[in-house]
Amino acid sequence: WARWGPRSAALIRRTVRRLHRSRCSFTFCCCAGPPAPPARQPRRQVPPEERVCLRIGNKVFFTDEAQFLDDLNRWSLLLISPFIYPDKLLKAEHIAFVTESISAQTDNLQKVPGSSKEIVKWSDYCSPLAYKPGEPYKLIAEASVDNFSSLGIAFMEDRLQMDNGMVPHKIVCKYLHKLFLMSAGQGEEEKSKLEKESEHEDESNSLSDKEIGAGEHHHLHLSSCHECLQLENSTIESVRFASVENIPELSDDCNSKLEENNDDCLAKGIKRVNLAGKPPNILIYLGSETAKVEFEQVKSILQECIDADSYTIYQLHEEQVLKAPWIDNSLLLIIATEEPISEENHKQFMKFLSKGGKILGFSSSFTFDGIQIKRKNKLKKTVHELVVSKMDSTEIKLNLLVSGCIFDQVMKEDTSKLKTLSRLNNADKDIVIVHLTYGDSGGEAILSQAHLELDINSMDVQTEEDFNLLKISNTKRYEVLKEILTSLGLSCELSEIPMLTPIYLLSSDEEIHLAFLKWLEGNVDAEGLRASSKVSLKFVSSCESKMELTPSLMPVITEMGRFSSEHFSLKTYQQNLQTKKLGKILLFTEVTTTTMNLLDGLMFELPEEMGLIAIAVRQTQGKGRGGNVWLSPMGCALSTLHITIPLHSNLGQRIPFIQHLVSLAVVESVRSVPGYEDIDLRVKWPNDIYYSDLMKLGGVLVNSTLIETTFHILIGFGINLNNSNPTICINDLITKFNKEEGAKLKPLTADCLIARTVTVLERLIDIFQEKGPNGVLPCYYKYWVHSGKQVRLHNEEGPIAWIVGIDDYGFLQVHEEGKGVESVHPDGNSFDMLRNLIVPKH
Repeated sequence: WARWGPRSAALIRRTVRRLHRSRCSFTFCCCAGPPAPPARQPRRQVPPEERVCLRIGNKVFFTDEAQFLDDLNRWSLLLISPFIYPDKLLKAEHIAFVTESISAQTDNLQKVPGSSKEIVKWSDYCSPLAYKPGEPYKLIAEASVDNFSSLGIAFMEDRLQMDNGMVPHKIVCKYLHKLFLMSAGQGEEEKSKLEKESEHEDESNSLSDKEIGAGEHHHLHLSSCHECLQLENSTIESVRFASVENIPELSDDCNSKLEENNDDCLAKGIKRVNLAGKPPNILIYLGSETAKVEFEQVKSILQECIDADSYTIYQLHEEQVLKAPWIDNSLLLIIATEEPISEENHKQFMKFLSKGGKILGFSSSFTFDGIQIKRKNKLKKTVHELVVSKMDSTEIKLNLLVSGCIFDQVMKEDTSKLKTLSRLNNADKDIVIVHLTYGDSGGEAILSQAHLELDINSMDVQTEEDFNLLKISNTKRYEVLKEILTSLGLSCELSEIPMLTPIYLLSSDEEIHLAFLKWLEGNVDAEGLRASSKVSLKFVSSCESKMELTPSLMPVITEMGRFSSEHFSLKTYQQNLQTKKLGKILLFTEVTTTTMNLLDGLMFELPEEMGLIAIAVRQTQGKGRGGNVWLSPMGCALSTLHITIPLHSNLGQRIPFIQHLVSLAVVESVRSVPGYEDIDLRVKWPNDIYYSDLMKLGGVLVNSTLIETTFHILIGFGINLNNSNPTICINDLITKFNKEEGAKLKPLTADCLIARTVTVLERLIDIFQEKGPNGVLPCYYKYWVHSGKQVRLHNEEGPIAWIVGIDDYGFLQVHEEGKGVESVHPDGNSFDMLRNLIVPKH
């Protein structure tokens, strides 16, 4: 509770959803507390610490081994249970669980201190299915994931009340396994026939509707039909064998529906409930070739769209198509090959649709019912504008590479199963994306002849104009792709926020590292704590398993020998950092809230020669100018640098220039490397890094504090380095340059880029301090995007002005006809590049 505070409810909801999707079992229980009377002593369950998700007082929420209900003979089934109605079994998206309760005083129920939440009544959030009297009193129930989460939250907070006045001490998620249920709506004669055929002679199953009064119950019988169980076991074993020997890409625990003999059982009225399946699979079919590279391309795009915890992605190889298990164990089939589909494979794909499967076609030759493919070679590998109809009936336009094929609608009487989703914005209005439904089980397909699935770097783009059009449309491409996946039943919600990780204290110089540790000895408390209002740092020699790690308290590991990261090389950083003082002391972490907060407790007292820098792989609460959020996906170069500037120096008198120097340093750090001079990185006033004048690649945030006669400045910069999506990154530009020029420039890494940026920035500061603005402006103007640009002031109908440059204090200068040159302050105005507007900020 101390760690999670009011976020525990969100933690429980997220964890329950994830565990339910992955078919893990989980338990809420009491692990300690005053003992009950001997006759009623419940069995306390103490989970291993590594399985604990949350502990609040004597209540614990943890993952458990698979929990199955194999013997229900002693349970009494309630009439209101959906189990006893024909064709109404437990919903797949619901959770089946058992609540155990004991006789105790209910005055123990209370609100959590500081909470306004009320007592939760058990029956308001679930449907009871069966019960078993005794101590503990057990109830089987079902609930939606959200309602089950609410019960779990109330249980952890001592707010859950059972209808019979007892106190719950355990809630366990269960899976109903090998359960054959009799419909109470069937007549006596039919029941007798079923009993005879199945060799079930328990008389409790021969009760007719007349013998069961309203509000009563009857016993639930678990089938022990040897033939059915033997068939199920042998089928499971055969699927496992096939998976291991012949289907290496698929999990070895897949569940196959029993298609022949078991269908006979179902036809006789016996319902089978199987909730022990695995998470839905997404299969990618790429034709007869191995196509490993193409598979990774499509897979990576999908992983950026869908909830990564919900689905597993496999390649469906050619030799696997005609094998049965994948049809029953996959939610979505993606067909991403232009090769002709064989008749046998086409039948399998249609069989998949007939069983409620979903198909997404990426420039494939697969079609059915009322649609055929027509080749238009002049469209092949060309970029065209598409008009896409969204689910809310609005339309958006975007540019995509098309395959060279379009869809031609074959006239049929029933056109209700066909819907056009997108046409080319050309004279012929060619159809390129369609939606088709099939069968009565919910099967549907969305087929596209536009390359929604390919990243710009994997396409054979011919011209720079095409490259720019595709990159500008990249965000909309993701928007369309996510909407398509959502309409096919997939979850495209954002993945869970990554867990925070410890900080490592590193240095580019061993002597400075030792000097910093010596300084620390006199500047932390007895426990190694350096307090701060933003993030307090606790310095420890090594990583301890039970270290407290919260957004406001972070451990810092001081032994450099224990550091390793696949995302950051200290050696590369050291080789590229050529500074006198900046960036010498490094705080590195994989995941943090924002690097802007990590240096707050150190920067005001640390000796000037120990330049501080904080670097992270990911941020969960990245900051931009004016309170904006800065998204920080994997692949960004993220850091915050501390510098000091004397108030009475050239730069101290013109402190707004800092952001321009940092933006210039990022661009110069790349374009000053031999061979990389023509990579089209530029600066945009006041604090952005751009690709040409088209798209933003990164930004700079500067916070300054004046203490006596010294500015303490935190410079945060985030650069899209290796994350191609959803817009563009520096390594995209390097790949583009290599294609156009036949060059072999290597992609850049974050450790190299950050170290070079800090090195260039220190040099630019020295030049400015010596020569003033004129010492750096020629280089700044060389790379900036505004030269000679015409803009409108205030709004789209406002007066026209021309950008002249920046003044001695770093403010933008514009020339309005008849009014001369005026300066525009960045804190009060914003420059809208897309509309060439300079507008006052509100």
